Amino acid sequence: MKGTPETPQCGFSRASIQVLGLQGVDPTKFAAFNVLEDEELRQGLKEYSDWPTIPQLYLQKEFVGGCDILMSMHQNGELSKLLDEKDVLVPEEAPREPEAPKTM
Repeated sequence: MKGTPETPQCGFSRASIQVLGLQGVDPTKFAAFNVLEDEELRQGLKEYSDWPTIPQLYLQKEFVGGCDILMSMHQNGELSKLLDEKDVLVPEEAPREPEAPKTM
């Protein structure tokens, strides 16, 4: 991405981070790299994925797409399914059993 998740440096990076947050991606299962700090990384990613734009989303080393693909998948529900299949979402809390009333 351009910038960091805390301070994105372009609208597409900001939108991508927002979508991942809305989807409930577990921050401990997420890594971001600022391509503005490393031109070699930036060009290498574009060549590796054969995708010309940044940001790029990879799940378990598999290229998913750029911001436009991410937005489309978010809107049609595919992203939610994929993130769940790849087990990168924050685990849902188990519902608590109601406590029995105390007797005196």
